[in-house]
Amino acid sequence: MPVLLLGVSLPDKRLVRVALTYFYGIGHKTAQQLCSKFSIHKTCKISDLSESQLNAITLELTNMTLESDLRRQVKNNILHHRAIGDYKGKRHAMGYPVRGQRTRTNAKTARKLNGKWLRKDFTT
Repeated sequence: MPVLLLGVSLPDKRLVRVALTYFYGIGHKTAQQLCSKFSIHKTCKISDLSESQLNAITLELTNMTLESDLRRQVKNNILHHRAIGDYKGKRHAMGYPVRGQRTRTNAKTARKLNGKWLRKDFTT
């Protein structure tokens, strides 16, 4: 039975440090820091957590910018760069790599990720 924390379903059989990465905005390093903060062992699974540990993790996660708030913040930052017309904004608008990567080859990921800002609802 999955555990529901802040609207995100975490599978019982996953390690805690892996399951925390299911949140948008938490990577492996942040998940590891949270586990060490609450003295959770590396091999501990979600089903092994006590109710007090789950409440402590939930309380800590509510103080962080995660999920839809973080997505909105990133979208607003990109739209701000596009509105002021700087280099990063132009690269986002054209679907090119933004941080100096090459475009002759290997720009497929940038076209995929930056291209989502080209849809009608994000145009300026």
